[in-house]
Amino acid sequence: MKISSKLSEEVGEVGEVGEIRIARSKRDVRSWYDSIRSRFPGSVIGFVPTMGALHKGHETLIEAASSRCDRVVVSIFVNPTQFGPGEDLDKYPRTFEADLEICKRHGVDLVFSPEPKELYQSGIEALTFVEPPRELVERLCGLSRPGHFRGVATVVAKLFNIVRPDKAFFGEKDFQQLQVVKRMVRDLDIPVEIVSVPTVRDRDGLALSSRNAYLSKEQREIAPRLQAGLVRIAELLRGQKRLAVSEAIDLVRADLSENGGFNIDYLEVCDCDTLEPLAEAPKDRKIVILIAAKLGTVRLIDNLVV
Repeated sequence: MKISSKLSEEVGEVGEVGEIRIARSKRDVRSWYDSIRSRFPGSVIGFVPTMGALHKGHETLIEAASSRCDRVVVSIFVNPTQFGPGEDLDKYPRTFEADLEICKRHGVDLVFSPEPKELYQSGIEALTFVEPPRELVERLCGLSRPGHFRGVATVVAKLFNIVRPDKAFFGEKDFQQLQVVKRMVRDLDIPVEIVSVPTVRDRDGLALSSRNAYLSKEQREIAPRLQAGLVRIAELLRGQKRLAVSEAIDLVRADLSENGGFNIDYLEVCDCDTLEPLAEAPKDRKIVILIAAKLGTVRLIDNLVV
């Protein structure tokens, strides 16, 4: 159960919305952290890094953090270093006031929402990067979004150093990102526990994402076929009439492309930990089926662990 207290007098320049503290600078976060550590030694601090446009998936992460931690910090920062040329940095939804209401409703203690220049000297680019292992990032989303996971790893490392959480919560929908963060924490000995939270889906099976807001009404009706395709592959690999991985993928790829209008970036069956593509589905360990596809201009990703 979360410890409740009011710290507005003690955290200096950290702003307030109800009982939520809004930090705009690294100094604000560190003042809040020092106050918590001095007043409540041993408190467990949970952290949920986001790019805003919060939805039920983010709320589930916050709820998971609240249930396991004494204090919860949420960052809202649209990170420019993980967007490539021609991607939707400028169009990415920014709904700060609505995001604050969600955080307030879930009892978040601190919202860290800096400007890019607070984290990056140039305002748009880092001078020092965290380079994830090539074998993790030079496949799947990393092939079509070169430099994306370097930007993700760099900003997450910076946020960990600023917030200094005990636990950090990530959704399993961004499965490749989750593996990159886990590897970075392990390899760099960053003292934070990474907690993965299952993908949150709408009633029709579509994985929740901030980018779903870009879908037209017709596209929204089609989009759940993506998850249905993953379930179909799992059935073909694990069911009575087992197919080879390549056969199962080809069947579903053709159906999604021809009948759903999806432009498929990738559809692969991989090892859960290494993300190495598998030619056969082993019976003795979990596998993950991953997909990225576009409906019109909207890029959707999903996965299924079986």
